[in-house]
Amino acid sequence: MAKPLGFKDFLTVDYKPEEDEQISYNAKQRKAHDEALDFRQRRARAISMKKNKAKIAMGRRRAAKKAPSKETILKRARRQAIKTIFKKLSKNVPKSELPPSRRQEIEKRLGKMKVKIDRLAKRSVKDVRKREKERKMQRAG
Repeated sequence: MAKPLGFKDFLTVDYKPEEDEQISYNAKQRKAHDEALDFRQRRARAISMKKNKAKIAMGRRRAAKKAPSKETILKRARRQAIKTIFKKLSKNVPKSELPPSRRQEIEKRLGKMKVKIDRLAKRSVKDVRKREKERKMQRAG
């Protein structure tokens, strides 16, 4: 007969006494970011965003005046790549119209496509930079 499962069997990362505490913590954080959000986590994020919306808006206005860094452009290209692949996986159904379970399923599949997303983002960096330049020109003149 198999022994009954204990609490430690359900931990995402096993804590090993010989490992540095920081290494263990970082591994747990990486694992947490790889997984799609469940309903409760999604709800908590929504509440947090509502609470901080004024601060976020102020930051967005300040950032709009500055030229984006290389990292920011890459991040935007990556987000655009994720959107493109999401659109293909959802068969052109907008994210807002998908039920939470279907959205979570697609996000889980996206998590496994890191290489594809990175490749697509790298290709679209120049387009993102060009669009940013056009946006700056329109604001100025």
